[in-house]
Amino acid sequence: MTSDAPLSQLLRTATRPQHEHAETRSFVTDLMSGALGESGKAGYIALTRQHHAVYSALEAKGAELRGDAVAAPLVLDELLRVPSLEADLAVLHGENWREEIELLPATRDYVATLEAIQAPAEYLAHAYTRYLGDLSGGQVISRMMQRHYGLAESELTFYEFTAIPKSKPFKDDFRDLMDAAPFTAEEKERVVAEAMVAFDLNAALFVQLGDLFPSAEGATAA
Repeated sequence: MTSDAPLSQLLRTATRPQHEHAETRSFVTDLMSGALGESGKAGYIALTRQHHAVYSALEAKGAELRGDAVAAPLVLDELLRVPSLEADLAVLHGENWREEIELLPATRDYVATLEAIQAPAEYLAHAYTRYLGDLSGGQVISRMMQRHYGLAESELTFYEFTAIPKSKPFKDDFRDLMDAAPFTAEEKERVVAEAMVAFDLNAALFVQLGDLFPSAEGATAA
């Protein structure tokens, strides 16, 4: 696909392999299927703690870029996740979750990448990867966490976008904003390249979580 195609199409096509790689890591499939067994809730709490660090860095960078004419239309308050993550962690773990739940090396790498962002193209790549993924699969994840591990809705508000009643029209509008952004061909390539980095960072995080929380079914079979 040539660089004069809409940016949303370029991203969807170019990042498909990385996207599939990230979402098929064993931790993700085990968590979603219930295969983590009794460690499932602990695994979800660990994931939520990593998400808090990632979204804190992403949303801090978004706040920095609000004054940029290109980035400003893409920094949307409806998407902010940090308050929900903090509320969830307080219920899931207790008020000392910052001190008591370790950040993984992959998370620290992810945060460092986000903190190093300087251009709207890089910010958009990470916002696209995280927020549109949450809007696309969040409700399914929430249902699976309730079904398999008995989590309550009050522990899963991360997946509730109260300011976005219907996700599909919002996602369509967000893609339109992406496509309307005045990026050059080189900047579009930068968005795509950075989105691939974002998916790879997510995959690395899932691998490390999988090492900490292996499948209970696999342990039983062994």
